[in-house]
Amino acid sequence: MANAQTKALKTKEKQEVMTPAEQTRPGAVFTPSVDIFETEQKITILADMPGVKADDLNIDLRDNTLTLLGEIAPVEGPDEEDVLIEYETGKYFRQFTLSEVIDQEKIDAQLKNGVLRLTLPKVEKATPKKILVKAE
Repeated sequence: MANAQTKALKTKEKQEVMTPAEQTRPGAVFTPSVDIFETEQKITILADMPGVKADDLNIDLRDNTLTLLGEIAPVEGPDEEDVLIEYETGKYFRQFTLSEVIDQEKIDAQLKNGVLRLTLPKVEKATPKKILVKAE
């Protein structure tokens, strides 16, 4: 049981995006950790983006690609000097390819306490229909 508690307390460090694309702006870009859950009605994505405010979060849907881009502003004031920095600031970037199963018009996004919750409803399936045969 102690091992399970130790496992639960471990945190995952931020991982920088490893991409062949060149950056046009300076600064680190991180991949937010995500959890994805699915039911018959929807897919839910939880993305950890600590420090990102709603105004600094851009969610874009284009050509079936859902893009998350969030920016963390430095926390020190203009007249403060860095003494020790353990929490890196920069941007979060992650992309997902959506299938035709997702109803793209009804996607919902909520940001609370550094966790982005995306709800991706599935399109309504065609309901089975029984066709009556009429005899003449």
